[in-house]
Amino acid sequence: MSYCLNPDCQNPQNLDGRKYCLVCGSKLLLKDQYQAIKPIGEGGFGRTFLAEDANRLNARCVIKQFFPLPQIQNNIEAMTKATQLFKQEARQLLELGEKHQQIPTLYGYFEQEQRLYLVQQFIDGHDLSKELEQGAVFNEEKIRELLNNLLPVLQFIHDHQVVHRDIKPTNILRSQADGKFVLIDFGVAKQLAGTNMSRASTKPGTEGFAPIEQLRGGKAFPASDLYSLGVTCIHLLTNADLDDLYDPLQGSWVWRSYLRQQGRDVSDQLSQVLDKLLKEYVKHRYQSATEVLKDLNSKPNPPSPPPPPPPPSPAESKTWRCIHTLTGHSGSIRAVAISPDGKTVASGSADKIIGIWKLGSGKLIQTLTGHANWVRSIAISPDGQTLVSCSADKTIKIWNLGSGKLIQTLTGHANGVSSVAISPDGKAIISGSDDGKLKLWELSSGNLIYTLTGHTGYVLSVAISPDGKTIASGCGEIIKLWELSSGNLICNLTGHSGWVRSVAFSNDSQTIASASEDSTIKLWQDGKLIRTLTGHLGRVTSVATKPDGKTIISGGGDKTIKIWQCDSGQLMHALRGHSDSVWSVAYSMNGQTIVSGSADNTIKIWRCD
Repeated sequence: MSYCLNPDCQNPQNLDGRKYCLVCGSKLLLKDQYQAIKPIGEGGFGRTFLAEDANRLNARCVIKQFFPLPQIQNNIEAMTKATQLFKQEARQLLELGEKHQQIPTLYGYFEQEQRLYLVQQFIDGHDLSKELEQGAVFNEEKIRELLNNLLPVLQFIHDHQVVHRDIKPTNILRSQADGKFVLIDFGVAKQLAGTNMSRASTKPGTEGFAPIEQLRGGKAFPASDLYSLGVTCIHLLTNADLDDLYDPLQGSWVWRSYLRQQGRDVSDQLSQVLDKLLKEYVKHRYQSATEVLKDLNSKPNPPSPPPPPPPPSPAESKTWRCIHTLTGHSGSIRAVAISPDGKTVASGSADKIIGIWKLGSGKLIQTLTGHANWVRSIAISPDGQTLVSCSADKTIKIWNLGSGKLIQTLTGHANGVSSVAISPDGKAIISGSDDGKLKLWELSSGNLIYTLTGHTGYVLSVAISPDGKTIASGCGEIIKLWELSSGNLICNLTGHSGWVRSVAFSNDSQTIASASEDSTIKLWQDGKLIRTLTGHLGRVTSVATKPDGKTIISGGGDKTIKIWQCDSGQLMHALRGHSDSVWSVAYSMNGQTIVSGSADNTIKIWRCD
């Protein structure tokens, strides 16, 4: 099909092969070369079409058509001046596209039938608003990827004295070719604002995303683009209407509290960067993209070292060493578990595979496949016969640990399942999900017993007390305790200032340990905080208790495993060897072995001498 470019045409669709529109008689080929296929966008400045270039084997391209007002079209002098400005800015856009691969290449610019046109490279990809519509979740990692990828592009255009003026999710494409972000819809159209070449109601920028200086006076600076990029980031993080993220009474953005209500958060470092991007006054914002990159990627000052610990007792002076490094997974290790008999290690990975290994030799016994997305948590039954796994594919799978046979797949969660635990009598499974719910299942039949609601965000960790009476669940900054038999809520434990990543009970069921993005481990008894352990230089992602109840271990984003004495909170050992974040740790029943899984795709087995 061919599409007529006359804005007044009543039936613009035409069959291929026609040179003139069947309805209005307008010429269909621009410059006898470019054929519009269908409109793909429209705004106050004009329309955008998907098109084909007859001189390049009908390769796809994009036509941008601008709307001069009738009084300009009928005024030769005004039209000449407007066309000169258009060509001047088009040449600038041509230079930008030729020098930077994340800006579409300009193929041509011209005037035809008193309308102005650009022809640009077609980018095969999708914009970020489409990713949100398709259910994508933008966490800190993705926002950092966006900023680190796009800020150099902004620095490049600002160095060439160009301000985009309309940064927003629909103007950022993710290229399917290389995954990089491409900045579109800038240059000529924004420079034409205020020249009477746009529709009367058109403003340079999009309300909500554009800063006040741009909407009121039409002035724009590099800091104006950076403000719009900041708004784009908080919109992607929260997937919320911008009106819900701004408090007009305080005159400030409240995006982080909104994010925390969802049970999610970002680091203080990223929060400070975004808040400075969003400052109301231009002079209070970052003045260049380079400044943003510097703060974004600077290493935070480490906390002051703790006072030296007292001399260790003979039991504490034992050394830990890595006896095996297990390789074979092609993705981050998200979960590890040790069988009750201490002979087997299970690992769950982002590569969708569960590995079963011999603890003594580190030899891979078998791999369990069947999950359609990364494996986030695993648990082994008290009798050592059954393995339960959960995945971002929204399912829980029950396996025979000895044979590796899949017994059953449990479905019912609306989003990815992030954590599973098995009751000490081996009869029930508790699961926590990104849908904010916990579900209790009968292990033997797979029947759903009940669903617990009350969390308002991702449930990242669940645990069942060894006495079989209590469920603990971590979501956002809160830990909830539930009665296992009835599902009744017992209490909320509050005190963390970051996401709770992991919860674990002591062997006597009296103490709960929690690990958080706020870099701390907290110990709780009878619903009260009794101790906070500090020492990790980043988020703490996993915590486990030694069967004797005297020691806990933790793994964190600082690539270390730390061993703590419960009674004093003293740090006894720090195990180093992983080259990336430690996502999961587990203790053997005899307390002599630790297993750790890391984002470096390896599992390490540590032995106490």
